[in-house]
Amino acid sequence: QAQASLSSYREAALSRQKIQTVFALSYAETALLVLVGAVWLGMTAANSISGPMARLVQAAGRVAKGDLTARVDAERDPEEIAVLSHAFNNMTRDLAAQQEALTQASDEAKQRSQFIETVLAEVSAGVLAVDGEGRISAANRQATRLLDLPGDRGHGRALTEVAPEFAVIAENARLAGQAEEEVDVARARDSHRLRVRASRSEDGLVLTFDDITRLVSAQRNAAWRDVARRIAHEIKNPLTPIQLSAERLQRKFRKGVPPEDLETFDRCTDTIVRQVGDIGRMVDEFSSFARMPAPKFAEHDAAELLRAGVFAQRVASPDIQVELAEPTAPVNLVADGRMIAQALTNVLKNASEAVAARVAASPEPGG
Repeated sequence: QAQASLSSYREAALSRQKIQTVFALSYAETALLVLVGAVWLGMTAANSISGPMARLVQAAGRVAKGDLTARVDAERDPEEIAVLSHAFNNMTRDLAAQQEALTQASDEAKQRSQFIETVLAEVSAGVLAVDGEGRISAANRQATRLLDLPGDRGHGRALTEVAPEFAVIAENARLAGQAEEEVDVARARDSHRLRVRASRSEDGLVLTFDDITRLVSAQRNAAWRDVARRIAHEIKNPLTPIQLSAERLQRKFRKGVPPEDLETFDRCTDTIVRQVGDIGRMVDEFSSFARMPAPKFAEHDAAELLRAGVFAQRVASPDIQVELAEPTAPVNLVADGRMIAQALTNVLKNASEAVAARVAASPEPGG
């Protein structure tokens, strides 16, 4: 029994070592399976988080490059990641809408700016924009023409340098907010009358000016037309009595004039009648606003025209000798005799005044 017990004990000892080895192997296997399972679960959990985050990072990179159409698919993402993805999608959608609105507003601003530039370039009024330092920042085509601006349209140059005539108006506009005045501007060989309006803006002044040269001329012409009518009326009234009186003197006293003075008497009376008639016709034309009379061509004796002009000048200035060299052969002209006579009278009158002025300045004996 002892021997049998010893054998059993020895067998049990051997079995114990085997059991311990099997248990150790089983424990190691179980631990390895648990570790593998834990790693698998960890990787699965990490993939469920890192995958959506990677897609979110990629979408953010596309947005950073300007692609606002990037979206993240959040249907299979965890709830927390899905909330972040939805927020990202909403953000990119809002950014896209804002960018579209900004682009549209920019396009509208460009179109409006182009429209304003086109209008300013084509309007008949000159426009100048002046900054806070008194320098020209913009000018349209009409302003360039009226002020004779250089090729850069005076950009960056002082207003007092380009248009010193506007300096007072600009200063008044800075003080009062706006000002208006008419100024005369002379550039090269042209002179213009401008009506200038200056208004204060946020960063300087805006000056607009119109060329009213023709308007002023038309107003002046209208005023002179009225004056011409009144003067013509007042001049024409005594002409008829003068003409009738000269004709009556010629009829009544011609018979009593000595023969040696008869030619002079006839010429004097004829000159009065003719000149009164010419004045009457000139007054009629002048009543239509100093319009030059239409020439009436006819055949005239040039010598007779000369004699009439010289005789009138001799009567007007008896102290100045007028010599006449008449043509030997008859000379006939086809012209307006009244206009030619008027021109000769003006020439002789100017010569007489010149001689009288020279004599008054330095008298010469015997001449």
